[in-house]
Amino acid sequence: QVQLVESGGGLVQAGESLRLSCVASISAAIISAMGWYRQAPGKQRELVATATRSNGTNYASSVKGRFTISRDNAKNTVYLQMNSLKAEDTAVYYCKADVPGIFTRVEYWGQGTQVTVSS
Repeated sequence: QVQLVESGGGLVQAGESLRLSCVASISAAIISAMGWYRQAPGKQRELVATATRSNGTNYASSVKGRFTISRDNAKNTVYLQMNSLKAEDTAVYYCKADVPGIFTRVEYWGQGTQVTVSS
């Protein structure tokens, strides 16, 4: 069982920054992709950004240019640097790790961290 522990959420004003961290309980070398998703009240969970083992990245169009995802495989950690935050970024942010299995890929999720941006 893989444990993912997120931290770094909080309450900020529009235009400010936050940095989220997610630490995995297994070696990041085993994890094919790590990413951040978010879910706002009354909305479906959506992709924010993902990073592959070789640090290939993918971003939602709504955060491109403002958010940066990075992985530190030596620390089994993925980060999400969020700049120029907007009220619409308010959501619970979840970390996800994709671990290749024998026959299929297994997804693991963290418990989530709340990000609230006041306008």
